[in-house]
Amino acid sequence: MFDTAATPAKTSRQWLIGLSLLAVLLLLLWWFWPGKAQPQQMGRGRFGDMGPVPVRVAEVQRADFAVELKALGTVTAYNRVDVRSRVDGELVKVLFEEGQQVAAGDLLAVIDPRPYQAALQQAQGALQENQAQLKNAELDLARYQGLYAEDSIARQTLDTQQALVNQYRGGLLSDRADVASARLNLDFTQIRAPISGRLGLRQLDVGNLVSAGDTTPLVVITQTLPIAVTFTLPEGDLPAVLQRTRTGTTLAVEAWDRGERLKLAEGVLESLDNQIDTATGTIKLKARFANAEQMLFPNQFVNVRLRVETRQEATIVPSAAVQFGSQGTFVYVVDAQSKVSIRPVTIAVSDAERSLVDEGVQPGERLVLEGTDRLRDGSVVEVIDPAVVQSPEGAQRQPAARQARNDA
Repeated sequence: MFDTAATPAKTSRQWLIGLSLLAVLLLLLWWFWPGKAQPQQMGRGRFGDMGPVPVRVAEVQRADFAVELKALGTVTAYNRVDVRSRVDGELVKVLFEEGQQVAAGDLLAVIDPRPYQAALQQAQGALQENQAQLKNAELDLARYQGLYAEDSIARQTLDTQQALVNQYRGGLLSDRADVASARLNLDFTQIRAPISGRLGLRQLDVGNLVSAGDTTPLVVITQTLPIAVTFTLPEGDLPAVLQRTRTGTTLAVEAWDRGERLKLAEGVLESLDNQIDTATGTIKLKARFANAEQMLFPNQFVNVRLRVETRQEATIVPSAAVQFGSQGTFVYVVDAQSKVSIRPVTIAVSDAERSLVDEGVQPGERLVLEGTDRLRDGSVVEVIDPAVVQSPEGAQRQPAARQARNDA
């Protein structure tokens, strides 16, 4: 049998416990509700700060703008020579310093010349001997010709003497060639710079035996005055370059370091390749640099800026002010009542800091640089002076002033 009298009392207790828990939950929600906890803090309600938005602005300017094409380039020497010996022998002198700038013909090293001096003397001695024999044979030929005219000797004797003279003359030519070869080998014992340029590190020391067939050079010379930089551009940039070069215009080229913080050298565009690389869709170009300050080294990677043209009195805006959205490129313009409006703009070309605008803004208008994330069309802004924000006193006054305004 069931106790039917206890069932209503048990149900009432369950309802009482449920209502108590619901009341506690509502109390906790009311207590920790953000709008309830700090209703007046910083003038911020449940839907955020409704006061003016602090921003930094910059004016649209009119100035000259250099239209540049950027690329990654490699420094290449116009000439590079591995200096090797042309004769065999012992290296007895090294007359250069590593990294030295040399001119063509400067003496760099000396190979032991004594064997080649002896060879030259031997060749000169053989030459003198043959010269004496030729002179004697020519005198005999002259006598035989006189005797033959008197019909005192046979024709065969005269012909034999003539052949002997010709033989000595041929031998004399060979001896003179031997003397020239010996003298040339003696000259080769003095190793001279074949081109003007900068020396690299020395590969051989005094006392080493060298030969004409050595694969290790004594030193490497690279021409660095002037020097070239090769780089590539997309084929889409080619028409702008061709349009200038075919009119005879000299295009300026700048070489910058990898971080594009230091300009290394200035030069001019020298030539273009005769075909486009089908694999990459790019074309090679070469620029010539005087490199008077020796800032460019062969095989160095540099950032290249090819100046195609310079727009005179162009409308310039800071690149940081240009925004990108679903409707295209736009800027926030601040009017005299400190209200912003969204203005579509057409950007012709830009670099890291500035952008050239074809249409959309006028010189003198103020554009928002920082603080755009909270802006809407028609928002009221407060223009912050950068000089005040950067100073220690301004850094303390700016939050206090904003707090006072929000409290009001």
